[in-house]
Amino acid sequence: MIRQSFIFTAFLLLALTAQANEAPRVVVSISPIHSLVSGVMDGVAEPELLLGGGRSPHSYLLKPSQMRSLQQADVVVWVGESVEGFLAKTVVSLDKEKIIIKMMDVQGMLILSSREGGTWERQHEDPHESHDHGDTDGHLWLDPTNAGRIVETMVIHLNGLDPQNAEVYRANGRRLQQQLTVLDQRLSQRLAPVRHIPYLVFHDAYQYFERHYQLNPVGALMVDAEHKPGARRLKEIRERLRQKNVRCVFSEPQFQEKFLKVITEGSDIDIATLDPMGVDIAPGKGLYFEMMASLGRSLVDCLNK
Repeated sequence: MIRQSFIFTAFLLLALTAQANEAPRVVVSISPIHSLVSGVMDGVAEPELLLGGGRSPHSYLLKPSQMRSLQQADVVVWVGESVEGFLAKTVVSLDKEKIIIKMMDVQGMLILSSREGGTWERQHEDPHESHDHGDTDGHLWLDPTNAGRIVETMVIHLNGLDPQNAEVYRANGRRLQQQLTVLDQRLSQRLAPVRHIPYLVFHDAYQYFERHYQLNPVGALMVDAEHKPGARRLKEIRERLRQKNVRCVFSEPQFQEKFLKVITEGSDIDIATLDPMGVDIAPGKGLYFEMMASLGRSLVDCLNK
């Protein structure tokens, strides 16, 4: 009996130790942020990606399985209402002891206002096409400086939550910051020759990237990617393309190119693709760097023609 009691006690202690040493359960909303968090947690655990597979975060409904993942997580990481509107109410309803990291609220993060006026003016041809995009632009991960702040934020939070692996998180953070510096330098050099060349994008998702690398966008077909442009909007864009001597217009993997073909018909303007979410890249720690390099490559390849 004493031996059985001893065995049971030893087993219980091992179970409690294993539970205490278990890595934090982290759920991340979208692929680019998940990639950076994966890099910080490399060698400890893999964070769960909530929204993968090329689905747009601007209009999405959570599945029951995803809701359970959020409820079971120790840490939930998202950008903010202007990107993952579907998460806004859910996040508020989660356990108050859970760590919720909203990147748009991180101190020191560069946050830009949504563009309005001039070429970026919102069109309200029809009440159903009008949509409040919010006062801020949530695509903050497309600025590599902001990416560095995301890494720094995750290192701080994970160190506090999981001190046993703190040195791993810190080492990963230092490595990621070095990789971001190299990425930024390469993109700056690659994009420098095409900074002055005008282009148009499918929807206004690239302001952080364009500002950081001093590019020359003349506008977007749609400010809100979920609402189709009307005939008058298409006519105005065609005229702007002509006036601005636009070289390229850029689509996105998850959207059809038919509207871009309409506005470029009869011209020598090229159509290419930009991917601000890493839709066609396998999720994981390499996605962010591959996605950013791909953005630079796509812009240069089309604008240099």
